[in-house]
Amino acid sequence: MADFAKSSVPRFSAEVYQNEYLPEDGREVNAIVTVTATGGGTSGGLPLPAAATDPGAPGAARGPRDSGAARHAGVVIMVDCSGSMDYPPTKMRNARDATAAAIDTVRDGVAFAVVAGTHQAAEVYPGGGRLATAGPATRAHAKAALRKLSAGGGTAIGTWLRLADRLLTEADVGIRHGILLTDGRNEHESPGDLRATLDACAGRFTCDARGVGTDWEVEEVTGIASALLGTADIVADPAGLAADFTRMMEAAMGKEVADVGLRLWTPQGAHVAFVKQVAPTVADLTARRTETGPRTGDYPTGSWGDESRDYHICVRVPAAGVGQEMLAARVSLVLPEPGGDAVRTLAQGLVRAVWTDDMAASTSINPQVAHYTGQAELAQVIRQGLDARKSGDAGGATAKLGRAVQLASASGNEETAKLLAKVVDVVDAATGTVRLKAKVTEADEMTLETRSTKTVRVKK
Repeated sequence: MADFAKSSVPRFSAEVYQNEYLPEDGREVNAIVTVTATGGGTSGGLPLPAAATDPGAPGAARGPRDSGAARHAGVVIMVDCSGSMDYPPTKMRNARDATAAAIDTVRDGVAFAVVAGTHQAAEVYPGGGRLATAGPATRAHAKAALRKLSAGGGTAIGTWLRLADRLLTEADVGIRHGILLTDGRNEHESPGDLRATLDACAGRFTCDARGVGTDWEVEEVTGIASALLGTADIVADPAGLAADFTRMMEAAMGKEVADVGLRLWTPQGAHVAFVKQVAPTVADLTARRTETGPRTGDYPTGSWGDESRDYHICVRVPAAGVGQEMLAARVSLVLPEPGGDAVRTLAQGLVRAVWTDDMAASTSINPQVAHYTGQAELAQVIRQGLDARKSGDAGGATAKLGRAVQLASASGNEETAKLLAKVVDVVDAATGTVRLKAKVTEADEMTLETRSTKTVRVKK
C-alpha cells in the first residue's frame, strides 16, 4: 500500500483485502480495494457559513466561504418545469425553495447556473451561455430569478444535460457537477436519444439525480446517476426537497479533485473479469474500461473529497502449480496532468496469487470479499423480486425478497431491512422467510428500488 500527495489534491491511500491463496489450478483472484481520500483542504468536505466572513450576504442561509478548490469548480442545477410540476401547485413552489437552498450552499468562487427543463432546456440564471461566480450578489440575483420559474411543457431530459454540459465546458472549470430534479417520465425524447446524451456526457461531468413524487421512472433516474457517476434518490414528499438539495450541494462543494481513474495492470495471460464499486453503493464499472497501455486499463471514479469507497476486483489468472506465486494485478489511482497524456499516481496497491495444497488456506473466503459479494447480491435480488412482484409472479417475488431480507439481516444493512419490511411481512429474517404484503404504497416500492444499491461497510 502506498500513498502520495501534492498541492491541494487530497491524500489518497489504497488498502487491499484478499485471500491470496488458490488451490492447485485455481484461476480466480478476488480482492476488495478500499480507497480513501483525506486532507483535501476543506473542513471535512462540508461548507462553512459565510456569515462569519460575509455578514451582509442576503438570505437566511448564507453562502459558504471560498476555498482553494472553489475557484476551479462549477455546478449546474437542472429543475424540472414540465406541466406535471403544477400538480399539485406546491410541487413547483417546493422545487423553487429547494433550488434557492442549494444556491445558498454554493461556495464563494464556485461557478454556477440554473437551468429550467421541459421538452427543451432554458437558462434561468445567469444566461448568455455562461456561469456566474458565486458571491453575495450573484446568489441574491439567482434566487430572484427563480421567481420566474413556472410549470408548462413536456420532458426531454437529454436536452437539459446537454445544456449543462455546454455551460460547464465553456466555463473551463476542473470540477464539473450537475444536480437534476424530475417529477415525471422522459416522454418527449426516445430512450435512444437519452442514452446517446449520457454516452456523450459521461466523463465530462458528474450528476446527482432526484425523482420527486412517484410519477417518474426509477430506471431513468438511476440510469442518469449511474452513467454520470452521481447519486440517485427519491424525494416522495416534495416538502423534503430543500433539505435534500442542501445535502447534495454540500457534498458537491466538498469535492476537491475530478477525473480520478482506477488503473489496473494485469500480467501476461491474466485479464480483469470485473470491477465494481461496492461501497457506498454498488456500481458495475467493468464495461467502462479505457485501454491506456499494454495490459493496462482505467475505470472512471469521478470526483473526490474527503471520503472512502470500496471496489471489488476480480482477476482471472493462468493456472499454476502448488508453490508458485504471481502478482495478479497492480491497482493505482491516477490523475491526468494538465495539458498532456501524463498522469500522476495518487495511490497503489497489489493483488497477489499464491497456489497451495493447504485446503483450509485456499478455501477461506476473505471477510471483506464475502461481505461485498453479499451486498451486490442483495441489490440484485431486490430488483429481481420487485420485477417479479410487478409481473404477478408471487412465488418468485417471495423467494427473491426473502433472500434479500436474509442478506440484509446477515450483513447488518438496517436501512435496507427497514425498506424491505414495508414491502414484505418478515416471518424469520435469518432464514429469509417472508410473506408479500397485500398492499404496498407506490412510494415505498419506489424507495426500495431506488435505494437498493446502497450498501453498508464491512463490520470490523
